[in-house]
Amino acid sequence: MRTLNDYFLTAEIEDISTASSTFVAVPDGGKIIKIITALQGAISGANAAITFEIGGTAVTGGAITVAHSGSAAGTVDSAEPTAANRVEESGTIEMLTDGASTGAKKLLVTFVIRR
Repeated sequence: MRTLNDYFLTAEIEDISTASSTFVAVPDGGKIIKIITALQGAISGANAAITFEIGGTAVTGGAITVAHSGSAAGTVDSAEPTAANRVEESGTIEMLTDGASTGAKKLLVTFVIRR
């Protein structure tokens, strides 16, 4: 259940199939309680591993595997971080993709943050 203390931060990984790191600015402090992704088209070749870091530390329980088998536009995956998930106002969240898949597709990422 969402509360008035939850806010949503949406970001984009431009190409899930190219190893990269993208930073997202955080407007208000809190804990990441859920991460939801939406794939913008089919990928192939291999799964794409998506991880998240705050200040260089991996978010515990926050990794997401976007499966290539059966992938399509609108495929949704999620994770519920359990530790190392505290963000500070004016901080950043780093989104990393391993680039193992093929097919240059965007991945939209929504963070649910509880103040």
